[in-house]
Amino acid sequence: MEKVKTFRDLIVRQKAHQFVLGIYTLTKKFPSHERFGLTSQFRRAAVSVAANAAEGFRRRTGPDKARFVTFSEGSLEECRYYLILCRDLGYTDDIDNLWNQCEEVGKLLFAYRSAVLKRTKK
Repeated sequence: MEKVKTFRDLIVRQKAHQFVLGIYTLTKKFPSHERFGLTSQFRRAAVSVAANAAEGFRRRTGPDKARFVTFSEGSLEECRYYLILCRDLGYTDDIDNLWNQCEEVGKLLFAYRSAVLKRTKK
């Protein structure tokens, strides 16, 4: 397995980035009156998932790295809620692919945080 040299090498960040692109595609279809509401909030939360994983990569201590991964996990939960909300508002009926991406990113974030904390305890 290759050593991770930059945040770009993190699989979790790569998958989170794909999720962000999917959210941008979805929110392009939202009504214009949501531009400064749900569209903005949803995009901000999705970007935060990948951005916090990237920022945490450069942190020096395990607990500090894990803290940023936890921020990513919180933003991902926010995105899960927005997926439900946009479906219930009738903005889309097809959230399955994004939901599955969200689940995958969540599992990767959990594993990443666990590995960082495990290394810290050694």
